[in-house]
Amino acid sequence: MLGELPRKGEKLFPTSRRVVENTFTTSRRRIAKKLQNPRLERITFHTLRHWKATIEYHRTKDLLHVKQILGHRKVDTTTLYVQIEKALFSEQTDEFYSAVAKTVEEARRLVEAGFDYVCDIDGVKIFKKRK
Repeated sequence: MLGELPRKGEKLFPTSRRVVENTFTTSRRRIAKKLQNPRLERITFHTLRHWKATIEYHRTKDLLHVKQILGHRKVDTTTLYVQIEKALFSEQTDEFYSAVAKTVEEARRLVEAGFDYVCDIDGVKIFKKRK
């Protein structure tokens, strides 16, 4: 689909990067002032990238998955997020609640309650949720 887009002339995205950055900066300042929290002004697009990677590693514990999402060439670059994750979530244990769903309705209720799908065994879906 991307190959079919025009290569010259028309822009793929109508606004420039500068417009997006200015809008983000203005919104960030407004929110920081409204909430009286000047630390919010330190948040950048790169901060959001770090947060997504850290949360993704915390959720999956799969360093190669995070490496692929971020587009890093070396796993060494991605290991930074392991250190951040340990610092943020060191108090949590690796203990889980588990639940089983036999129907779609049961599975829907578990997902709405914050459970994550693990696998399917003998037609029964198994879910887990951190304690």
